[in-house]
Amino acid sequence: MDAGKAIFETVGKLRQRRTAPLVLELDLTEGLTEGPPSDPLAAVLSMRKPRLADILSGLKRARQDPKVRALVVKVGGNPLGLAMVQELRQAVIRFRASGKLTVAYAETFGEFGGGTVPYYLATAFERLYLQPSGDVGLTGLAMEQRFVKGALTKLGIGYEAGQRHEYKTAVNTFTQDHMTEAHRESAARILESVTETVVAGIADGRRLDPGKVRELIDRGPFTSAEAKEAGLVDGLAYRDEVYDELKRAAGEDAHLLYVSRYAKGASVRKLPQPMADGIALVHGTGMIKSGRSGRSPLGGGGAMGSDTISASLRAARRDEHVKAVVFRVDSPGGSYVASDTVWREVTLTSKVKPVIVSMGDVAASGGYFVSMAADVIVAQPGTLTGSIGVYGGKAVLAELLEKIGVNSELLAEGANAGMFSSSRGFSPEQWERVNAWLDRIYDDFVGKVARSRDLSPERAHELAKGRVWTGADAHANGLVDELGGLEDALALARKRTGLTDDAPVRTYPRLNPLERLRGPESSEDKSAALARIRLDAWGPLARLSAELGLPAGGPLLLPSWYRIS
Repeated sequence: MDAGKAIFETVGKLRQRRTAPLVLELDLTEGLTEGPPSDPLAAVLSMRKPRLADILSGLKRARQDPKVRALVVKVGGNPLGLAMVQELRQAVIRFRASGKLTVAYAETFGEFGGGTVPYYLATAFERLYLQPSGDVGLTGLAMEQRFVKGALTKLGIGYEAGQRHEYKTAVNTFTQDHMTEAHRESAARILESVTETVVAGIADGRRLDPGKVRELIDRGPFTSAEAKEAGLVDGLAYRDEVYDELKRAAGEDAHLLYVSRYAKGASVRKLPQPMADGIALVHGTGMIKSGRSGRSPLGGGGAMGSDTISASLRAARRDEHVKAVVFRVDSPGGSYVASDTVWREVTLTSKVKPVIVSMGDVAASGGYFVSMAADVIVAQPGTLTGSIGVYGGKAVLAELLEKIGVNSELLAEGANAGMFSSSRGFSPEQWERVNAWLDRIYDDFVGKVARSRDLSPERAHELAKGRVWTGADAHANGLVDELGGLEDALALARKRTGLTDDAPVRTYPRLNPLERLRGPESSEDKSAALARIRLDAWGPLARLSAELGLPAGGPLLLPSWYRIS
């Protein structure tokens, strides 16, 4: 009897859950992942992080679901990239427009620190709550770079490097002791552009005048009481108080469900036909390198391998049921050769079916290189893109080695066999070869930009010179076609191919367990896109990348200090 009663109670609870109102939850404390894990290590590291694509698809479906009454999001301290924040804001605003309640709460927006970007995200919600002990770190946006030339000189380390052109400033860390005029101009405009977007978003969300928002930024940070008085938050409340109010609004029998679980449950209930026409979604995340994608066991994030991405694009190109490809790019760049390999596959694919690029937080330098051949490029206003340029060089350790009593002798066959040795500088003839290398890469990059974006070579060069643009400015200058996110790119792909709004999206490569185990039969096999533990490469400079202090990914790489948070 007891067992039967327990079964009936369980069945009753499940039936009640199926019919009860839903309140969707999203916890951003640990951040989000951009795409599916590229390898087993990434799968473990991202095990508890929801995927951005799942959140976007879940909120899109929930807009039309009468069972879903509200959305509550905990905005955490783990910073999200600005473009990802704009993706989420856009999704929340569209969800809110369907007439459903949206609530954001935070324990704090920056505990004794800045919190402008997380607060900007929270202002997209109808109601915004802050824990009484929290703060609002609305202090504005900043970018800071340190210059180590003076320290290197004291150590006896010289640096010989070239760049194309004055706005390609990644190498300035080692060759300058301050910002050059071009460096300051580019960085200042990025901050100005991003601030314009953030101020407009906060003003619209909190129903404040933009001038008032700028005034508040200059007065920040705020204690919880000050934030409430200034109209920056709607109330001061703990989590239990926020959820009690939610239940009163949505119904006492409302059931809580994470957005990612809601999205996955919906996809299980509505499995697409295996042969149904749809969209291929290819993720290119991390530094660009030759070989296969993967993650270093020593850290440093994942890498976009040209073999992996190329195999994915080939598989999507050959699949007759794939009507368009959305290539999601979130990369600061890296290897020129690897970027060119991916560019070629994008070009070939676009001749067969539409290719839409959706840019994430950053798609600059090599990240722009792999994107530019697409039929349409979509970016968020806060995406960092462009950086069409190149740099390269080496550290010269001769003086340091002498100081510490290390003698270095070089035996070589060939006039330039030892040109990349860090124990001596470039000879005039070797420096000529380095400059020829830089000129070749830059000319190829700019020429392809001009052809892809229908620009004159002169105009393409003017927009290039290594300059980093925000998505908003890149759009104004013709480097980006549309402003928006992944959802917009998928909608555009469906529209261009005449597919329905609910046509399936399949992540490529899509491999069954047997294909993963047996390995590829050839480079044409889609299982050739499997990832692995990675080794970064700088081509001929790989041996010296650590000594140079250069990013391991390659000469088309945006420096990490360009992150805005």
